[in-house]
Amino acid sequence: MRTHIRRFKLSDTFIDQYKDREVPWGPLGYVTFKRTYARRLSEFETDAVGTEEWHQTCRRVIEGMFEMQKQHVYRLGLEWNDNKAQKTAKDAYERLFTLKWTPPGRGLWMMGTKFVNERTAAGLFNCAFRSTRELSTKGGYLFSWMMDALMLGIGVGFDTLGAGTVTVQRPEFINEPYVIDDSREGWVESVKMLLNGFFYGSRVPAFDYSAIRPLGAPILGFGGTSSGPEPLKELHASLTDLYTPKIGEPITSVDIVDTENLIGRCVVAGNVRRSAALAMGKHNDMYYLQMKNDQEKLYHHRWGSNNSFNAVVGMDYTWHANQSQQNGEPGYIWLENARKRGRFRDGERLDDINVAGFNPCVEQQLEDAELCCLVETFPAKHDDFEDYLRTLKIAYLYGKTITLSNTHWPETNAKMLKNRRIGLSQSGVIQAFNKHGRREIYKWCNEAYEYIKELDEEYSNWLCIPKSVRTTSIKPSGTVSLLNGSTPGIHFPEDEYYIRRIRFSNYSEMLESLRESGYHIEDDEYSPNTSVVEFPVHEPYFKKGKRNVSMWEQLEIAAQYQYYWADNSVSVTVTFKPDEATQIKDALEMYETRLKAVSFLKHEETGYKQAPYESITKEKYEKLIKNIRPLQRFDIEEEGTGTKFCDGEACEVTF
Repeated sequence: MRTHIRRFKLSDTFIDQYKDREVPWGPLGYVTFKRTYARRLSEFETDAVGTEEWHQTCRRVIEGMFEMQKQHVYRLGLEWNDNKAQKTAKDAYERLFTLKWTPPGRGLWMMGTKFVNERTAAGLFNCAFRSTRELSTKGGYLFSWMMDALMLGIGVGFDTLGAGTVTVQRPEFINEPYVIDDSREGWVESVKMLLNGFFYGSRVPAFDYSAIRPLGAPILGFGGTSSGPEPLKELHASLTDLYTPKIGEPITSVDIVDTENLIGRCVVAGNVRRSAALAMGKHNDMYYLQMKNDQEKLYHHRWGSNNSFNAVVGMDYTWHANQSQQNGEPGYIWLENARKRGRFRDGERLDDINVAGFNPCVEQQLEDAELCCLVETFPAKHDDFEDYLRTLKIAYLYGKTITLSNTHWPETNAKMLKNRRIGLSQSGVIQAFNKHGRREIYKWCNEAYEYIKELDEEYSNWLCIPKSVRTTSIKPSGTVSLLNGSTPGIHFPEDEYYIRRIRFSNYSEMLESLRESGYHIEDDEYSPNTSVVEFPVHEPYFKKGKRNVSMWEQLEIAAQYQYYWADNSVSVTVTFKPDEATQIKDALEMYETRLKAVSFLKHEETGYKQAPYESITKEKYEKLIKNIRPLQRFDIEEEGTGTKFCDGEACEVTF
């Protein structure tokens, strides 16, 4: 019996050839990488200084990926061919280094770290869904599960099916002190205890926060700095204030959403600066659908989720469409379409009938307690279909490999072991249309999907695991697509020439290098101790931008991708102009049998100073870049912030 398995490693000789090789970064690529994904080198070598460069991150990711495969194979006593693995790993490295594919932001940040290897692999997954249907029996555990996932950086979707199943009770508060452990697990356990007091009338001790490290102390492993105990104290107080007046009453859908939103507020304050959550209610629950109309609660905590509802084919969309015209909510989810369909080209299939909801960006349909792992590919970064297929094989392997890992949640492991769900996505789709032709890309999608099915059969047989219940989706993307300058998902670019503004803390070590390189930097008009850096962008393969595309064209592209590519779902936020607002109801009726989910957002000038995007002329762009010297390297100790959720702007919630 083997007692030691040599770790999978790429040779130093192989890596050395990439140290000084130019990376095909997009205009914001290198800055985004260093700001978000570069880990401290001292995490891996005690005496090392500085943070990772791209060739080192690629090595960490690829070695971690193949090490995970190797451990699985040896654990089951299967065949491992190291020569074949090395050849595939080198191709995977080359294609990642040249940004033809990437893991999700979660993978770039966490793959190959001690945290994943020694604590839990949950941090490698993007998103999750949790139903409250069993609230009466699982109680506070359901919300503590959501909190645990959010603290690990996983975006969480949840439903309101637990409404009416629990009568709020008076907790038995006791004077016995309970010292909350200074850990993620300690925070989560305290919230479960408090909520179970209100759900079951059980004992709630006197919480002692003295063991929690002070504000600003470093968090080893996952990264970041401590918020101190104050956010947790506030959460305990807020939950007590929420439920005490409701003692003797059944829990409502709004109570469920408020509970999660208050948890989200705590997680954000507790060092995850952004959070992602999706609430899914019933289409006729008007109390739920209007809960964000309370401005005071909206600004306090109800910003903590994007709220959608389970739409029913054939329903009257009049009221909901009018709401969409006003504030971009609610979002529409046709759950029955998800349960009974994969790609719409393939007709009805009932192998995913237990789908309970979606992740926050709605590109992955999920069972209760299931997680998803996404992988991004960029067809516009390929000159021919054969090369794209070779990249797709690597992307598939990454996604499938992640399903070999275990989390610390038994019920989640059970779903993952059975379903092996992955989400191979595409970004830069509009760029690919403009480069290769729309019809050609749809042809790529259809033929590539068949290729993925062949890959899944081959590798599932080798690994002795089930084939994946679903394999493809379209994620909205975000920081990952910035690395190589791709447009996010199927969304259109802002314009041919525009300024992209990114905010940095005034204490960031990166600011001085950016200033020396000629980028325009100014104080943030809205936030203290914050600077705004302007990055001029020229969009490649440009034909039209957000201002020039109709609502109908966006819907049709989403439907075509649901038809030819995505057997999970297509994440799309359709922007509409004022004169299209009254057409939303008609659009929903026309596309309700061709989509699984959609949301709408009015396209308008915000009037805000220092907006994230600003269209500019070619002349202004050329004037701006004239004084910019491209950055080659940041020699800093400042670690990247990591991504704390599915990384798309469309699914994050901010305040």
